[in-house]
Amino acid sequence: MGKKLSVGNLTYGVTAAMLQRLFAAHGAVLSVQVVMDPDTGRSRGFGFVEMGSDEEARAATAALTGRQVDGRGLTIHEPRPKAARRCWNPAGPESRPLTPPAAPQRLQDPDRGDERRAGKAPDGGA
Repeated sequence: MGKKLSVGNLTYGVTAAMLQRLFAAHGAVLSVQVVMDPDTGRSRGFGFVEMGSDEEARAATAALTGRQVDGRGLTIHEPRPKAARRCWNPAGPESRPLTPPAAPQRLQDPDRGDERRAGKAPDGGA
């Protein structure tokens, strides 16, 4: 298994083929992925390159970090493990319900013939 690298600061026009050619000069490239925005269909400005070995990954990182591609300097590093990424929700992913809350249940009062909320007394108290 190769060494995966995260490549950032890409322009919208950078393609996987461009990254393949750029990194191939420094060793075997096993896979290339440019992360695309599903709404716009264009690059999100970063991607991943998997090199054949740790040595090739180090050589590519040393040679290409800061290199100008379409006027922008590349940033290259090892991707963070998924567990170490920060959640956008400050309260954490556990605080967000997976399903929306259910609507309050309404009951038919057989004596009065009207609806009332479950758990509420007729006088408004709980």
